Amino acid sequence: MTDHIDMSADEWDEKNFPRPDANEFDAVVERAISRRGFLSSVLAFGSGAAVMGTGLLSGTSAEAMAKGARFPFTPIDIQTDATVHVPEGYTWDVLVRWGDPLFSDAAGYDVNAGGGPVEGSDRVFGENTDGMETFSFRGRTILAINSEYTNRGTNLPSEQEGTPANAGDVRKLQNLQGVTVVEVAEGESGWSVVTDSPYNRRIHHNTPMKIVGPAAGHDLLKTDADPSGTESLGTLNNCGSGRTPWGTYLTCEENFNGYFGSTEEAQDQKPIQLDEGYGRYGIGPQGWGYDYHKWDARFDVSQNPHEPHRAGWVVEIDPTDPESTPVKHTGLGRFKHENAEVVLAPDGRVVVYMGDDERGEFMYRFVSNGVYAPGGSTEGLLDDGTLYAAKFNEDGTGEWLALTPETTGMDQAEILIFARMAGSAVGATTMDRPEWISANPHAVEAYCCLTNNKNRGIKPNAGGDETPVGGPNPRETNHYGQIVRWKPHGDDHAADTFDWDLYVMAGNPEVYSGNEYGGSENITPGNMFNSPDGMAFDENGLVWIQTDGDDSNEGDFAGMGNNQMLVGDPLTGEIARFMTGPNGCEVTGLCWSADRRTMFVGIQHPGGSWPDGSGLPRSSVITVKRDDGGIIG
Repeated sequence: MTDHIDMSADEWDEKNFPRPDANEFDAVVERAISRRGFLSSVLAFGSGAAVMGTGLLSGTSAEAMAKGARFPFTPIDIQTDATVHVPEGYTWDVLVRWGDPLFSDAAGYDVNAGGGPVEGSDRVFGENTDGMETFSFRGRTILAINSEYTNRGTNLPSEQEGTPANAGDVRKLQNLQGVTVVEVAEGESGWSVVTDSPYNRRIHHNTPMKIVGPAAGHDLLKTDADPSGTESLGTLNNCGSGRTPWGTYLTCEENFNGYFGSTEEAQDQKPIQLDEGYGRYGIGPQGWGYDYHKWDARFDVSQNPHEPHRAGWVVEIDPTDPESTPVKHTGLGRFKHENAEVVLAPDGRVVVYMGDDERGEFMYRFVSNGVYAPGGSTEGLLDDGTLYAAKFNEDGTGEWLALTPETTGMDQAEILIFARMAGSAVGATTMDRPEWISANPHAVEAYCCLTNNKNRGIKPNAGGDETPVGGPNPRETNHYGQIVRWKPHGDDHAADTFDWDLYVMAGNPEVYSGNEYGGSENITPGNMFNSPDGMAFDENGLVWIQTDGDDSNEGDFAGMGNNQMLVGDPLTGEIARFMTGPNGCEVTGLCWSADRRTMFVGIQHPGGSWPDGSGLPRSSVITVKRDDGGIIG
């Protein structure tokens, strides 16, 4: 996630919650190069889904890579311009843009009014699209799409320089974020929004929510407005997504901390410590500049110190029932959620994999006590169970550490509300920003994008846990990122142990030839990328990788082009570039139509005035199709 507030969310956290100074990068590289003996023993790039942690690319797999046998397209080159590029034989089109009306009575987009007026801003497509999923219901196609944050400078009058001047400005920003549920249909001219569909819906920062699970009703979740601790308003900073086997949408709250502030700031401007966990979760007196706390007391922690505890959860939404109330599931833990990957264990228990997207934080897994039965009750399946944090060992094995009162010394509700502290208590592995997790539909294995971590081996995380170099985080000052994969023992996602390796280590072989900053063996000048972020498997077992990295094309990132979407073959390790986005953007969010002939892709925070040249950049969802009408995943 990149927030246009002059700094990223991670940079904001570091500014307000500083760590010790970093070492010089040249010294870092020297130390890293000396570690190549260790790296050769753990990096099993493309070694095959059934053989985890042994061997590098064999001659056979290298030959398969050269032939590109499983990729039905010719890989494209990097691009640095202001539009989207796809391979020959494929066509892209814009489906929906920030500000497009969902209902005929909505004012819609107005370039002179920062997209549109506050009135009706909850009836248009939200800004900065991120995770999304497709749902087929009674012959209709329904998309649920996250809107992660707003570019305040383009949503508010230019003279305000992105600063809300009144409660109306705040309400507009609140309306443009959250989730859009929208029906779409394909006609002779392509896909379009079904205006006024009964399924069209905006879920934003003031939408009523239920709070359920073991932490519901705990004193730390109670406020004056909700003394029961079981009801809430709004879902914040919706990043990645997921879907349940029973057909509901999971939206994940990530950098929620930046929306809160205090009207009673300490004179020294240090982080406020009005309640437990503020420092670990990055809650400071000023926030990111949304200034909600100045106009909406709910976000003023000097008045409502428990309100931040009601954010940072996974929220379940029924896209087929516009009257349903979204549900915050405390059983899945509170942290900066990227996405929620749901799989079933052989015995029917529900397993949810989740990453906490901050430098040096943890990977989590939830395992239900109950089992899923199609058509049966799903109550408790996302709350009644055990939350775990991952520990990766140097020898290529790993284990899931149960977060319980016995292992953490915390009570059950506190474990979930302060999951980060629970992970620290059991000694989980600090990771290089774990983002999207995706499970292979053709093998019992899962993958996680570790997008980057400039502090690896240099600084501790926000809780003081060390971030040593090693295991799945093998590079000091990691600017490029990697993808870790693991295979649960016994082919059971509910097993407490697993084997792991690295599917790919991104890098720049043009700048760092001969050392690990050049990337793994399956990275070449023709497919290099940095900062893997989004990820999804298609039905053929290919893994699609989306990036949110540095597109400056300078220094360490020279020749890497704009952010992009690549496709990888888990069987061979091959990776090929399929799409590039307009400069300045993140490529994020991916799903398919029911017939698999259309791919829906999100373009977040594009530069310039993409896609329509209106004068303001508009985050959008695009469609990609094969010209011959064939299946595209």
